[in-house]
Amino acid sequence: MKTILIANPKGGCGKTTLSVNIAGYLATRGKRVALLDMDRQQSASLWIETRPDDLPPVRAMKYNNEPDIPSDWLVIDSAAGLSGSNLACSLIKQTHKIIVPVVPSLFDLHASSDFLKELLEEKKVRNSHCHIGVVGMRMSPRTRAATVLEDFLDTLGLPILAYLRETQVYVNAAFEGKSLFDLPHHIAERELEQWEFLQDWIEQN
Repeated sequence: MKTILIANPKGGCGKTTLSVNIAGYLATRGKRVALLDMDRQQSASLWIETRPDDLPPVRAMKYNNEPDIPSDWLVIDSAAGLSGSNLACSLIKQTHKIIVPVVPSLFDLHASSDFLKELLEEKKVRNSHCHIGVVGMRMSPRTRAATVLEDFLDTLGLPILAYLRETQVYVNAAFEGKSLFDLPHHIAERELEQWEFLQDWIEQN
C-alpha cells in the first residue's frame, strides 16, 4: 500500500480539499483507496459518509488500525499542528509522498517554509525514500505570492505540483461527496487542467 500524507501545521490551508480530491482521483482510476482523517473537524470523514454509493468507493480508515480490506493507496488528511516530535512518528515512516498545501499569505508562507525545512531534516526524506511536493492553494501563478514561494522552493530543490485557483467547484462537489474527478468534464475542465502535473507526480514510483 502506498501512502500520501497531506500536511501543513497551519489550519485552513486546504488539506482536506486536497485529501478528498486525491482520494477521489485514485478511486476513479480503479484503485482501492482508504482515507485516514486525523483532523479534529473530521470533514474528510463527513465527505466519505456523504459520498454516493454509485461512485468509485473511498473507505474510511481509523488511526493505528490495520485495514480490514487491502488497499492500494492510503491518503492521510493530517491534523493542524503536525510538527516537531510528531514528524518522527509512524506517519513519516509509512509515507511514500508528502504534499504540502500553501495559501498566499505572509504568515502562511512563513509557517510553511519552516515546516518544509523541518520535513527535509527527517531521515527518511534525506534518504530519498519519501518525496515532497507543494501545491499552491487558492493561488495563481505569476503573482507575488507564487514568485516568493517558487524562489524559496528553488533553494530546497522541491517542486511546485500545481496552482489550484479558488473556485466554488470544489465546494459544490464536496457537498455531494464528490471530487473533481466525479464531475462532468465540462463543469471541472479548467480545474482538471491544473491537476495534470500533480496527477503524474502522484503516480510516479
